[in-house]
Amino acid sequence: MAKFAIAAGDQITADAAAHTLRAGGSVVDAVIAGALAACVAEPVLASLLGGGFLMVRDADGRAHLLDFFVQTPKRKLPPSEMDFRGVMADFGETKQEFQIGAASIAAPGVAVGLAEAHARFGRIPFPELTAPAVKAAKDGTQLSAYQASVLEIVRPIFKSTPEALATFGDGEKLLGSGDLYRNEALADVIETYAHEGPRFMQEGEVASALLYLDGGHLTVADLKGFTAKWRAPLVESRGKARLHLNPAPSLGGTLIAFALRLIEMGATPADIARAFAAASRARLAVDLNRQPEAGSARLLAPDLAEVYRKEIAGQKAATQGTTHISVIDGQGCGAAITLSNGAGSGLIAPGTGLMPNNMLGEEDLIPGDWHEWAPDTRLSSMMAPTAIKWPDGGLAMLGSGGSNRIRTAIAQVAARIIDDEERLEDAVAAPRVHVEGADPKVDFEDRLPEGDRAALLAAYPEAQAWAADSMFFGGVHAVRRDAGAGFEAVGDARRSGAVLLD
Repeated sequence: MAKFAIAAGDQITADAAAHTLRAGGSVVDAVIAGALAACVAEPVLASLLGGGFLMVRDADGRAHLLDFFVQTPKRKLPPSEMDFRGVMADFGETKQEFQIGAASIAAPGVAVGLAEAHARFGRIPFPELTAPAVKAAKDGTQLSAYQASVLEIVRPIFKSTPEALATFGDGEKLLGSGDLYRNEALADVIETYAHEGPRFMQEGEVASALLYLDGGHLTVADLKGFTAKWRAPLVESRGKARLHLNPAPSLGGTLIAFALRLIEMGATPADIARAFAAASRARLAVDLNRQPEAGSARLLAPDLAEVYRKEIAGQKAATQGTTHISVIDGQGCGAAITLSNGAGSGLIAPGTGLMPNNMLGEEDLIPGDWHEWAPDTRLSSMMAPTAIKWPDGGLAMLGSGGSNRIRTAIAQVAARIIDDEERLEDAVAAPRVHVEGADPKVDFEDRLPEGDRAALLAAYPEAQAWAADSMFFGGVHAVRRDAGAGFEAVGDARRSGAVLLD
């Protein structure tokens, strides 16, 4: 019988988590080791200079959410002094604009968050958790086909400076599939961080390197003052299951909860699209982006979902770089961690091998004008590591990358495993629908049964059909332990997921 289940975005990431569990580590130790390895094996998606969230289900059955997402700087430079410029990322079927440069960098939280998680739930010494990542960075790892495709999408960013091109290429062209990615400077950073703790990242050489970049808003106070925050998860019931979601000021958990209230059992893809469109309108109506905590309370008030359910029923059929790791062990403990570096700032902090985040240049995170963000504020995010518990003791841990598509990906998978009691493999592989905006833009994977496809296009004639499954629709990496202690693990093929059962 299996002792644990792991799902991650790369085999090297999954192997690091498994190595830690076999050494006697906790599930939190495992996702820490996996997160550090992801900074090497998934270098566009994960970085110690990014942010993230961790959901933990402890041995007593309680759920805990750790927020170590990025913080806005305490000051703003005048526009004339900013290093802030736009680039386009090409997903094939659609394009997305990002802003890069030093003024796009928010105060990072990954190093602080991993240390805080270890202090509360770690079981083995922190330096042991870093060993797989250090070895991978020193020896080099072959870039997977998927990671190479991600790098190709953000090519304009990673070729924007000589330092970035030298770190992620040979100085002339970027790395491709199968090429060796070696980063000895990053190995040194991880090794030193392991022994000195987050202070090295907040006040030491890494902090100095980050502040060396011209044209950015960050100061010593921003880096030194960053703290990771434990929050009570948002709890939502559906059928017999209870979902534990990322609460405000993050947006993802709130929008998943609201969408699930609108998605009836047996909903068709057209029904699901209407629910997501209604959730998008409600999100604007309660001003969730600008007032995440007050807006979340208004959105989840008992009567609001019923208003939008009636609206949907009355309608005729006629609308960043992120990665995730999920782990469950034989004792029924679980951890799910989602990490993001945005699309990357295009810069390398000198001597570190690290590209900082560009969260102040992510349209999904900064509503309105690029420079309207409130100083010294935890940014909201769609990232939503999730725990689902059943009365018989069953547990699922899941999460997704995919920027704004995170909320719709997780909601659809959750509905399938709760309502239809589908196997994880089937729920994750099923074709997805995504809806964006109050004047809805609908995208769907073109594998729907013909009747469902026709109904969706009748409802939303301008819906974009994607001929092939795409990372655009997220990448749900999920694990489940049933009441009989049987395990499932699924790494989403859309994001080249990897699994490990032992």
